[in-house]
Amino acid sequence: MTLKQAMAALKKGGTAQNRKIYGRHGVSGKMFGVSYAEQKKLAKTAGRDHELAVGLWTTGNHDARILACMVADPASFSSRELDTMARELDNYVLTDSLAGVVARGPHALKKFTAWKNRKDEFVSAAAWNVLGRLAANDNDLTDQFCGEQIDLIARGIHLRPNRTRHSMNMALIGLGVRNSPLEKKARAAAKMIGKVEVDHGQTSCQTPDAAGYITKTLAYRKKKAGK
Repeated sequence: MTLKQAMAALKKGGTAQNRKIYGRHGVSGKMFGVSYAEQKKLAKTAGRDHELAVGLWTTGNHDARILACMVADPASFSSRELDTMARELDNYVLTDSLAGVVARGPHALKKFTAWKNRKDEFVSAAAWNVLGRLAANDNDLTDQFCGEQIDLIARGIHLRPNRTRHSMNMALIGLGVRNSPLEKKARAAAKMIGKVEVDHGQTSCQTPDAAGYITKTLAYRKKKAGK
């Protein structure tokens, strides 16, 4: 699939209703309003195509950048390229998508460390989103490292920008369901933190209570394992 073909398909798949929905989630600027179901179909057709991903991202179009994250090869981005992309983030939807790419690549831990304390809301949110994914998938993370991040969350979450608070809370959950020692530490942190206030705009989205969500997740895992 060429860049021209991809953009034409995205334009065709966009709807006014989706643009309205995405707008309520903070997406602004250029977009067609393509559903995720349609995006996944296009990604399946395109396959893994890093050159296409780079071209899609450079358009600045929101839908094109979402598709770019779906077809990109995470291992092919340089550290500098990821820094540039992170600086261009302007909504949490795209932030989540880019974090997924970073977390699957070789620079994941480096980018978390470099971005986690940034003042920019979406750059720092991306960092904590990366950690949340690493907590679930990277067996090489040490308990000491994870514990240090829990301490950092407990001390600073209420001082961080809006979406960063949400991402830090989700990372706390991810760390808390990693193993029993981290669960205990994460629950203590959640108790100290209390309610995490996040403005989700004109949406019904909520930031969950970390301790409650840890309990719910572990119960689900136990039930699933017993089947």
